[in-house]
Amino acid sequence: MRKYVLLISCIVFVAACDKHDPILPGVRTAIFEPSAKQNIINTDVPNLPETAPTRVAVECNYTIDATNTIRDGDRKIFVGFPAPNSVDVETHPVCDGGYVYAGLNTGNVVKIAPKTRNVIWMTDVYSESNMMGGAATVDIVSPLVIDGTYIFVGGMGDAFCKINKSNGVKKWCAPISTRLPFIVLDNVAYINGLDNALYAVRLTDGAIYWRTDGVKKQVAPIYENKIIKVKKQKFDASTGMELK
Repeated sequence: MRKYVLLISCIVFVAACDKHDPILPGVRTAIFEPSAKQNIINTDVPNLPETAPTRVAVECNYTIDATNTIRDGDRKIFVGFPAPNSVDVETHPVCDGGYVYAGLNTGNVVKIAPKTRNVIWMTDVYSESNMMGGAATVDIVSPLVIDGTYIFVGGMGDAFCKINKSNGVKKWCAPISTRLPFIVLDNVAYINGLDNALYAVRLTDGAIYWRTDGVKKQVAPIYENKIIKVKKQKFDASTGMELK
């Protein structure tokens, strides 16, 4: 009960939480600024490839449950706790360079050294404005995408972030909520947001090339021949215009 009360206090009053949190192990980073606005530049996406890059998945047999406890078989490598509000979606940790990365339903991403069970870092991926009212859902259920020295994270707490995978420091965050797999190319990410809009986000700084409203289905986008497909809808990947 004490842990549950402390968790609620920490989430609702994030600004008052020490970086060495008594509930969540490891060093915390500052949350996404609540005043941030979408920076939509209304520019075509340049230099698009014909197909999305093939990402070779590293075998990762770790599991995570609804209490945010991560296991290697029967061995616990991270002991979590349940979020006050969460969605019932199965998620999976990802492995890279001998480390385990996982999104939690408390709106955090954690990096763990599995042999020692040390938490290398933990980063908040949600906007503070989502914590008001006590009924926030900030799950990170979109699959994490590792690309070179960075990891891309999409959460339901109004934050899509590019994070340095070495130290957990955010390069940038864009105020976009998602619960679906997203596409990461060389210079752009395509995201089907919870607001039924399709986004093209510039990877260098988080600026939004374009936003297209009216997406009819909450399904993962597919990239092919410079076209984004969302179920039966098709969009020009450069301009965002819907194709008939």
